[in-house]
Amino acid sequence: MKIIFKAFVIGLLLVNKVVYARDLSWAQFVTRYVANEEKPTFLILSDLCWGKNVIVNLVNEISKIGGRSSSEIDIGSKYTHHNLLFLIDLDCPGAKEILTMVKYRNLFRSPYRWLVLTSSADHENIGVLNNLPILADSDLVLAASNGSFFKLVELHKPSVNGSLVSSPRGFFNGSLIEVRPHRELYRRRRDVMGHAITISNVIQDSNTTQYHLEDLMEPHFDSITKICWMNVRLAFEMLNATPGYIYSYRWGYKVNGKWSGMIDDLFSGRADLGTNCVVSNIERLDVVSYTDRLAPFRVRFIFRQPPLPYVSNIFSMPFSTSVWIAMSVCAMISTLTVYIATKCEFRGSKGPTQLDGIGDAMLLTFSAIGQQGCDMEPKRLSGRIMVFVVFTALMALYAAYSANIVVLLQAPSDSIRSLPQLAGAKITLAANDVDYNHFVFGLYKDPVHVTIRKRIDPEKGKKHFYDLNDGVERIRQGLFAFHSIVDPVYRRIEQTFLETEKCDLMEVDFLNSLDPFVPVRKDSPYIELLRVVFKQIRESGIQSVLAQRMQVPKPQCSSKVAAFSSVGLMELRPVLILMVYGVCLSVAIACGEVIWFKISQHRNSRMTALRGNF
Repeated sequence: MKIIFKAFVIGLLLVNKVVYARDLSWAQFVTRYVANEEKPTFLILSDLCWGKNVIVNLVNEISKIGGRSSSEIDIGSKYTHHNLLFLIDLDCPGAKEILTMVKYRNLFRSPYRWLVLTSSADHENIGVLNNLPILADSDLVLAASNGSFFKLVELHKPSVNGSLVSSPRGFFNGSLIEVRPHRELYRRRRDVMGHAITISNVIQDSNTTQYHLEDLMEPHFDSITKICWMNVRLAFEMLNATPGYIYSYRWGYKVNGKWSGMIDDLFSGRADLGTNCVVSNIERLDVVSYTDRLAPFRVRFIFRQPPLPYVSNIFSMPFSTSVWIAMSVCAMISTLTVYIATKCEFRGSKGPTQLDGIGDAMLLTFSAIGQQGCDMEPKRLSGRIMVFVVFTALMALYAAYSANIVVLLQAPSDSIRSLPQLAGAKITLAANDVDYNHFVFGLYKDPVHVTIRKRIDPEKGKKHFYDLNDGVERIRQGLFAFHSIVDPVYRRIEQTFLETEKCDLMEVDFLNSLDPFVPVRKDSPYIELLRVVFKQIRESGIQSVLAQRMQVPKPQCSSKVAAFSSVGLMELRPVLILMVYGVCLSVAIACGEVIWFKISQHRNSRMTALRGNF
């Protein structure tokens, strides 16, 4: 929006055409004031009714000290106009109308600066400032002139309905003398003189939270709200503000195009700041600004990693591929050598247990691999020594293989470490049955997030929302991922899990957002004050102490001791599949043998019939 200040009083100038006599001392004072600010300055001359020579001199002097000046400006985003300094003379005709119009433009707020001039002989004009919203973040200086002497005071109101407060800024009598204690505006405005600042506390776990905000009782309910309130209460004391608080049942989301919960409290002005929340909803940036983090928390999917047999064939994992190849080669060599040895044993008749052919040699080798006996065996010493060597060599491999299988049966997998892996995992996805989980899953439109949302909150069928205790118990049982704020989940895990059950806990971030921050009402005059005191609280260590008292970190696996682990069908799935393949293969071979027998029998009967005919 283009604001042309020259048009503010053009009507008045056409009627009155009054030019006030201001000497060059006024231009000299403004120049010294701008130079003393030590900031990049763009001076806006709000239709000064001064003589042309004085205005030209002022513009030239401002240019010499590196500043710029103009009688009009295109006001866009306020965050790019921190260098603007508006200059207005209350004695000029139309000054009151200019201030009234600027009031509705909201230009008295940060980051704009104002220098208001007047003659000390006419104090009636100062009364117009009492009705302006010159709040805690306003930087307005009133300079009252008595000849070439200027007295400077800062004016502001601690609240919208408060009285105008003045504080000395300095004086000018040829040179500018500073008397303000600090150059930083927030350090001069830290005392809000008991004005009430209201926080909206979000309560979702229990209504009794409002009675235990500071006594550390019921820490498992709304710990985030309690930590925020204790930090904010200390910040209010640092600002000499009267604490005000209201309660809300949700952080705030758009419902039918309107804000709800805490965000609605801030948007409507019922509260000045709220409980810190995750910066995941971009639409909130239109109505709130974020300051600092008071209560660190994370919203995650929490689950136990699936057992290794659930995602891998553990019966092929004990040995590497090269070992399996070497075993296969050795098995073939041993089969061949045993067959050759048995061929040389007997030239005549053979006993019923005598090895006969390559099939018997192969059966003996497989019996050695599985550490099983075989009724077929060599009869000579050389063949038996060879069989003994084969059994002995494979016994060490069998022991190592069995030991590894026992370990792998109890080992967790590492198969789920990211959101896409979680979306494709064959485990149950669920969420804590609280308000925010009914909104956050619909904030994302990419395929991975949509897949997870449909698994938790399908359009048809059972919705997977559980209370905290039920969800944590399902996590303990395994193959279950639970979406919640991690602090109450970990608190319950510490109470119910065995030490060995804490070793495979895993988190996956669904929101993938920034850390939670405290929202403050947009354009609040206290935003800079709150931001500074929040940082001071955090730097002093108070914030971390409160968080350690109220929050539970991720449980640590103190000892990975061996524990009994039952073996079910899931762990034996590869073996059962192999058995099914073996049964199918044996049935197929049996059918083939029967068919071959029938064919041979039919062929023999035909040959017999042909011989009989001849």
